[in-house]
Amino acid sequence: MRRYRFGRIAAPLAGLYVVAVVASGAVALVTGDPSLLRRLAVGTWGSDLIPSVWWVELVVVAAGLVRGWALWQVLRGRRAGEPGRRGGAAGWLRAALYASAGLMLLDRLPIPGLWWPERLGVLLQGAVVWLWFRVLKGVIPPGRRILALVAGMLSVVLGAAGAVVAELDLAAPAPLMAVVVNREPFRLVWLAVILAAQARDPRWSRATVGIGVFAAVAGHLLPTRFLFASFGLGVDPAMLVVMVVGVLGLSGVVWEARSAHELGGPPPEPSSKPSPARERVPARPWPLAAVAVLLPLVPAAVDLARGSLTAVGRGGAVEGFVRAHASVTASAAWGALDVLVGVGAPAVLVLVAVLRGRRGPLRATIWTLVAVAVLCALSAVVPEAAPAEGEPAGISPLWFGLALAASALVLAALYATAPNATALYGTAPNATAPNGTAPVRRSRRRVLLAALAAAVTLVLVPAADQQRGTFTTAGDCASPNWWEQDREKELPPRTGARAFVCRARAGSTLAYRDTASDQVLLAHGRRLCGVYTRRDPAELDRLRTHEKLGPDDLESVLKDICPAAAAAWADEEAADERAFAEFKAEERRKCAATPRHRPLIKPFRAVVLEEPRWTEVGLEMIDELSGEENGTETRRGRVSSSPGYLSLYLSPEFHVCVTLETYARRPPVETEGWEEVVEVGYLNASGEMTLMDGLSGIVLPDLSLGGRQGHYRVRVHFAWFPWKGERLGTQRLLVMAYPAPGDKVVTYRGRRR
Repeated sequence: MRRYRFGRIAAPLAGLYVVAVVASGAVALVTGDPSLLRRLAVGTWGSDLIPSVWWVELVVVAAGLVRGWALWQVLRGRRAGEPGRRGGAAGWLRAALYASAGLMLLDRLPIPGLWWPERLGVLLQGAVVWLWFRVLKGVIPPGRRILALVAGMLSVVLGAAGAVVAELDLAAPAPLMAVVVNREPFRLVWLAVILAAQARDPRWSRATVGIGVFAAVAGHLLPTRFLFASFGLGVDPAMLVVMVVGVLGLSGVVWEARSAHELGGPPPEPSSKPSPARERVPARPWPLAAVAVLLPLVPAAVDLARGSLTAVGRGGAVEGFVRAHASVTASAAWGALDVLVGVGAPAVLVLVAVLRGRRGPLRATIWTLVAVAVLCALSAVVPEAAPAEGEPAGISPLWFGLALAASALVLAALYATAPNATALYGTAPNATAPNGTAPVRRSRRRVLLAALAAAVTLVLVPAADQQRGTFTTAGDCASPNWWEQDREKELPPRTGARAFVCRARAGSTLAYRDTASDQVLLAHGRRLCGVYTRRDPAELDRLRTHEKLGPDDLESVLKDICPAAAAAWADEEAADERAFAEFKAEERRKCAATPRHRPLIKPFRAVVLEEPRWTEVGLEMIDELSGEENGTETRRGRVSSSPGYLSLYLSPEFHVCVTLETYARRPPVETEGWEEVVEVGYLNASGEMTLMDGLSGIVLPDLSLGGRQGHYRVRVHFAWFPWKGERLGTQRLLVMAYPAPGDKVVTYRGRRR
């Protein structure tokens, strides 16, 4: 505490905050009420959006500890001792940085309706940009200072414009609003130049520069605002990640405060030791360095040969998280990184680092390769989405991860610091080992690298062999439209592996049907076929436990590749066909048992349908040439009509026995034995009167009088026919038609509405 100017004040305040967070965390775990903890640790948000889970509260407590550390870093002040220069641009910059950090902290306080810190911070940022431009004079070349000034001012101007538009609710052009909203790249460029200058200036420590780099990543490549969300009975892990990133966004406040502290602190002690980052490393044999350069090109060449420009493409946990939760800048950065890795750009990075021969760029290159390798491995091991339709299927991202990790290991082995006997035995370089032999030059770093190389090879090579291969999409499985088919050549039915893949893609039985390649899906299907065929109780129990599947669930999806499932499916289909045939025979017996209609006068034509019909919604008769099919409808019971339209409402759960009669003159009215008898008018302009059901494909015989056009009267008779003790056995329908004028609707029996 004595090392810092305000350490005696900052330490109790930060400690009190940490104690309050820990105490509220204990209260939350005991009582189940996390509202106070979450208000203290992560700010204001709806605590009722997530259930109280113990491990979530531990994460929130950890976030509160991070806030306590940030509070200490901001309040402790500069180091004790003789202060640096107070006047000039440096003094004004310190004041502006302190004010900016204070406004950012004030904006994060749980005070509702506090809007002015954010607005004032936008204006203050302009002064910060200008003062950094002044302070860094002589530290970096003028071109970089001007670049930082232009990028920073553009970010400030766009931020102010966005604030004005939002405050006054103005209508701005869409292109202008797109630039205003996506101003993050300008601020990111400004931050990159400032951090590079701080790294070269001895006034700022490496820790401050590192915190600034982290703040740039956390504040621009990932969102700083978060939201807890509950789905079902659990917590979405992605939302927790977003929450943690939001809390870590305080690193920007810490960077500004530390920059101000160190700018006003005692001047650094001069050091004659050269910077390790700028130290040149001894030259190494070029064939080994060439291996490190060529390794990232191997998977890129194979991927390009397959027509793919990306290393990961669409899919994977990383891409899914970036697409769902990251900012626009992060999405663009991920897309650019994906393409750069896919075309072999890391090889250029390795080549530049090797040619420069400085330890700092080499270390940065090694860690960059390792980080990208980890991202590729995560994207391959945890697939999240299938490739987009039409997207070329590249090799597995694990191959890229393996190549990048191997390149990093080669660089680390080539350019690692050489071991010496002093480090090994604590003696002079020419000393001997305790047993009198010459010292073995084996450093811990080399042992670790060798072990890591072997582990990476053993882990990634078998998994990388599971390349994506072909991916049959739903569009590939869909049958062509009728106008695209060759009518003279009928398409053969799909069988075998392709039929299984298409059936698995279209269904919902297999868990990862949307993400696995065809070969992985086939391998999984054949494994399930073995389980289905053996019917081992232990295997079936594991299948039900882990994949929620039983033997009955597998028959339909495995029948194309599994003989046992095909046989069982064939037996079930045969049984279903026998049952359906018996059902149809029963319906025919019902119609045969219904009373036959005996016309009172001789009809022009009478048709009794031997086969019962099963409609979806009913029957319709439409005459489009009449021009009256869209007229005002009148409904009476089961009949709805207009001059060129007739609709009969029938139950879709029962068959209907149909009799059609056409007369040359008006037949007598018959109501006995019928529940509803309704007569309507119909305008026949086409010469054809056909009742049909478009959904089921039912088309009944023509009711017109030999194709005669003109007005008709249509009389509809309906009744239920009981069968084996059930009143609703089947439906009876008698339709009479005869030429006559008039559109009046007459109800002889039944409902009048």
